[in-house]
Amino acid sequence: MTDEQIVKGCIDKNAIAQKNLYEKFSRKMMGVCLRYCDSSEEAEDVVQNGFISIFENIESFKGTGSLEGWVRKIMVNTALTNIRKNKKLKQNIELDSVEFMLPSDIYQNDSFAAKDLLKIIQTLPVGFKTVFNLYAIEGYSHKEIGEMLNIAEGTSKSQYSRAKAHLQKIIPIDKD
Repeated sequence: MTDEQIVKGCIDKNAIAQKNLYEKFSRKMMGVCLRYCDSSEEAEDVVQNGFISIFENIESFKGTGSLEGWVRKIMVNTALTNIRKNKKLKQNIELDSVEFMLPSDIYQNDSFAAKDLLKIIQTLPVGFKTVFNLYAIEGYSHKEIGEMLNIAEGTSKSQYSRAKAHLQKIIPIDKD
């Protein structure tokens, strides 16, 4: 099915179209949600809630951008809602006051894979992790992040800077 057929089918509440939409994007969106969540179980819940939101609001997709981009935006917003709901977002965390625990299996043969980076990002405090993901990975501006999270633009910049500094301390970089 094409994206247009999937959207039309989902608007019509067609179970086959809904299944196609879920199968087309669920794995990618799980990867998106894992960056915002502390566990795979939490990410699975966010993905499920995100798809419920997608199915409830599919009529609002106007086709001006990609369907994947629209789905991703809903998943990110669902992850942010989850963070707010669980009251885990810390707006200002001093880097020195946080103890970071990294899994011991991250550095195997000094090879570094995306799954290793994901593990490291998941160790960041929620405020750092959220701003880092929104800015560095999703491409939002600090002004947009501030509006999304109801924080000052400067707070977003500070959280990003602190997250980046922490990541630079723990990610092995070959300087050859």
